[in-house]
Formats: sequence, C-alpha cells, structure tokens
Amino acid sequence: MSIGILFLHGFSGGPYEVQPFADYVQEKTEWLIAIPTLSGHGEAEDLAMKGYKAHNWLMDAEIAYRRLAKQVDEIIIVGFSMGGVIAMYLATRYKVKKLVLLSAAAKYISPSQLVKDFRLVATDAMHKNLQDNELFARYKFKFLNVPFSATVEFMKVVQKTAPYIKNIKCPTFIVQGLLDGIVPSQTARILHDQIQSKEKLLYLSACGKHHICYSDDCEEWFEKVLNFLT
Repeated sequence: MSIGILFLHGFSGGPYEVQPFADYVQEKTEWLIAIPTLSGHGEAEDLAMKGYKAHNWLMDAEIAYRRLAKQVDEIIIVGFSMGGVIAMYLATRYKVKKLVLLSAAAKYISPSQLVKDFRLVATDAMHKNLQDNELFARYKFKFLNVPFSATVEFMKVVQKTAPYIKNIKCPTFIVQGLLDGIVPSQTARILHDQIQSKEKLLYLSACGKHHICYSDDCEEWFEKVLNFLT
C-alpha cells in the first residue's frame, strides 16, 4: 500500500520551514512527499501576499491533497504553524491516515516569550551582532513584506477551523516548543484535549522555539514522530 505525505508550511513562510523533517522522512522511507507553496508565500525576500485570502490558502492545500491522493493509497499530513491549522481543516474534510501538528497556530502570539526574544534582538543590535541573531534573520523581511490584510486572513483560517477541531478522529502527534514566541506553548495541550482521536501523542521541546524543525532536539522528535507514523 503506497503512502504519500503532505507537508504544509506556515503563514508568510515556505517549504524551508518543514524541509529538515521532510528530508529526514525521505531518507528513512519510500513515501511520496509533497510540499506545496501556498499562494503569495515562499522565501522571505520573495513574499507577495497582498490580495490573497484565507480561501486561497485552504484551496491550495485541498488541491495539493487531491493531487497526491491520485498517486497514493493513503495520505499523512504534517502541518507547521498555520499549516498545522490547515492540516486540521483537511483532516475534518478528507481521509487522513495520520496527522502531525508542528507549532500549530490554533492560538497565536505568546507575549512573554516574544518580549524575551526581542530583548535578545535589541541586545545583539546594541553589540552589532544582528547578523548572528536567528530571530532577526528569519523575520527582518517579513516585518517589511507582510501586509496587515494578510494577517487578518491568517486569523480567518484559524477562526474557520476552530469549531471543527473536536471532529478530528485520526491518530495525531503534536510537537510544540516551550520557547515558542509565536504560538503559546499551552496551545499544544489545548489541541491534545480537543482532538478526539483515540491515539494522540504530545512532545514538548524544552529548547524548541517556533521554527521547531530547526530546534536543537529535532533529531530526537523526528525519530519519535516517524516511529508513530510507521
């Protein structure tokens, strides 16, 4: 029986956000891997999000699912951040073998952690070390290139999906960084409680920030998630 795995990246991001885990899966399995780029998204310097709506991104994901479904017997979905929310949306509408939620943005912005992160940015700026600051490197283009209208559409994706999370029944693995400044870490526990699957696992990364596929302990949870999937 052939298996396909659909990876969905986050808001204002691109395939690079999930690429480390996708590469790991590709190395360890013979599954067919699909990583679509949502409309207006991609590399930070190439973002062109103005004019795109929540329904565009949901439809992009549905089209990618249907395309993959024509090539395989069963589909696993891995969603990061907003992609995690879209993955849950798909899991309520289509047949999904297993679901993996990475920093899923069902709630967003952790003020206390964000303040800590931006203090580090300020400190590095003061000491002229900004080029070495991971947060600044990831977000400097986004601050300039993501219109407020796109952020509103992101919130619509979350609002549209929220009422149906309780309908998810497929086996689910949730991964969340405790140092995530975008998605409050308690979001993972809330999702774990809301999802009705009989088989659900939760991994909390003590060192993980929002881009969880780049966490220092990623090899550890990569292995745990793959064991769950196989």
